[in-house]
Amino acid sequence: MYAASQPQTDSATLLVVDDDRDIRHLLANSLGARGFKVETAADTRGMDEVLSRTAVDCVILDVMMPGEDGLSACRRLARSDGPEVILLSALGEEQDRILGLEVGASHYLPKPCSPREILATVRAALRKRGSHVAPASEVYAFDGWRIDLGSHELFDPEGVLVGLTDGEFAVLRVFIERPRRVLSREALLQAARGPDSDAYDRAIDVQVSRLRRKLRAGGDEIIRTVRNEGYLFVPRVVRA
Repeated sequence: MYAASQPQTDSATLLVVDDDRDIRHLLANSLGARGFKVETAADTRGMDEVLSRTAVDCVILDVMMPGEDGLSACRRLARSDGPEVILLSALGEEQDRILGLEVGASHYLPKPCSPREILATVRAALRKRGSHVAPASEVYAFDGWRIDLGSHELFDPEGVLVGLTDGEFAVLRVFIERPRRVLSREALLQAARGPDSDAYDRAIDVQVSRLRRKLRAGGDEIIRTVRNEGYLFVPRVVRA
């Protein structure tokens, strides 16, 4: 049985299934930066495990994988009234696309395709399902700062837009969602980049250091280092 998914008012959960780790990371980071909650799996066995515990709105599913292929998995999901499925495949001939749609996919994208095209296709699939896409306005405030998790924007206490890289935003998002808790480097890394990330602890230290410099207005300590444990986001966070 798959966990039931209901139309959501604040976000959508996506599952990227691809045996290519680089593609999984690219899509997870790109879609996560747009406000989606993203799970990943390397094969259909991992897909089933995620679906058994998580309500997923849309599966981005590679066709050619070891073991059960994407077409078979898509057919199973369609029979069980599962989430919307977007198939990705290096096979892009007309008959391949038709077969993908016939087994139950809502969309079929030939590889290579850009993250922007996948984002647009995800939004179209979610509109079809009746779910909401990335948050239109999910705004939080802390110490005079304002961050919109949907539009990927951070404003200082004077209302000035502060530029953040995708990595900095991903880490700050974790702090916003888990304020006033000590977070280990490993927890930050997994929450910001996904459990399959092969990045290292030092990468988080660099991102936190950059965030500190950008959040230093007024001189207040916003991110505190807790010796031998990790980092603590000090301010109280409220929905604006």
